[in-house]
Amino acid sequence: MQNLIIYKFNPLYHIIKEIENDLNFTVIEITSEKVLFKKIKSLSNYLIISKNKNLDLSNQIIFKNFPIKIKKLIEKLNIEFLKIKFSHQSKIKIKNYMIDLNSRIISFNNDNLKLTEKEINTIIYLSNSNQPISIKELQSAVWGYQSNMETHTVETHIYRLRKKILNTFKDQNFLMSRKDGYLIN
Repeated sequence: MQNLIIYKFNPLYHIIKEIENDLNFTVIEITSEKVLFKKIKSLSNYLIISKNKNLDLSNQIIFKNFPIKIKKLIEKLNIEFLKIKFSHQSKIKIKNYMIDLNSRIISFNNDNLKLTEKEINTIIYLSNSNQPISIKELQSAVWGYQSNMETHTVETHIYRLRKKILNTFKDQNFLMSRKDGYLIN
């Protein structure tokens, strides 16, 4: 459910409310900052429209130039909702870490670490299992190697990834090495 919050912009609210049934979102009018903050805490998919940038919030569009054709307004709103959706889909939480798939950055608190695509794929693949994943399985699933091929690619990548995580986050337990494979702890 997409929610369009119109903040302190009564004339626009009435125009959009009239055509709400033809739109892909629910229209909500809010005139109080306190109510606005309370409302956005309960919503996961929202966009705020206002006349002035008076709040430092994400998912906000400021409209200053009027008049605007309704078709252009709806088009802009739909594009903004698509951007929000794309942004939310690109972030994955694994344990205490946040991974941004678009920028290939893993974050914890205020520390960020740039990763390679293989490193991201390795972490995601390992995080989808509660059991250690063997080297052969990682070779096949992440690298696309045949299981009868002798290589130390996985071990080398895991070693370097563990070292990067230790140096940046001081976490030696995130990616564990076991006799039977590797595990996100």
